[in-house]
Amino acid sequence: MRADVLRPSWAVLLLLPSLAAAQQTGGGEQINIMTQLGQLAVGLILVVGLIFLIGYVMRRAGPLAPRGGQRIKLISTLPLGPRDRLLLVDVGGKQLLLGASPGRINTLHAFDEPIAEVTDNTGLETDFARTLRGLLKREPKP
Repeated sequence: MRADVLRPSWAVLLLLPSLAAAQQTGGGEQINIMTQLGQLAVGLILVVGLIFLIGYVMRRAGPLAPRGGQRIKLISTLPLGPRDRLLLVDVGGKQLLLGASPGRINTLHAFDEPIAEVTDNTGLETDFARTLRGLLKREPKP
């Protein structure tokens, strides 16, 4: 005989304690599965609603960390491999070229004069953000 024929499904295993409780009460009372599913659905709706409510409040309140007044700004980054990258950073008007790898950051060069413009990073837009915005604005072809 095949082993998968003898193996009970997970749904049956989950219902066994409920069926055993129904038999112990005399068998006259039947378990109302629809009531249990209704309670599960209401709980799920409450949890999902709470997630959306927290998301709405976080959007309205803004980020928790203040963005203004930062003295360190990331100007540019260049990935060198899966975990290594070059970073061009502005610190108080002085630009530094940093090498970043897992667990280590090295200063490769400190520039006497700025080599790139420092822009305000509050509207930081990455390639991913531009691509996503382009996909969302794309209209379906008729």
